[in-house]
Amino acid sequence: MRIELAGKNALVTGGAGGIGRACAQILAEAGARVAVADINLAGAQETVAAFGGFAIRCDLGDPQDAVKMCRAVTAELGGVDILVNNAGIISYRS
Repeated sequence: MRIELAGKNALVTGGAGGIGRACAQILAEAGARVAVADINLAGAQETVAAFGGFAIRCDLGDPQDAVKMCRAVTAELGGVDILVNNAGIISYRS
């Protein structure tokens, strides 16, 4: 089954690697324009390099950073149709 997302805009938070990177890739392959936000800008840029998306650095733990990201993504894409809220911190405890 093929999902068609041409004309849709997607934002993937935590997209510098792992699950977020895979989600961004799948969305792009389905035709969506994809913005990838991550605290790791270099990783986000690496993610979008494969499909020409938009990368932005954002620490979602900082409300002001989140507002800046929303404004930047809206300016770049014109809005967001799809949100993959994948950002988070993994904490291992022994």
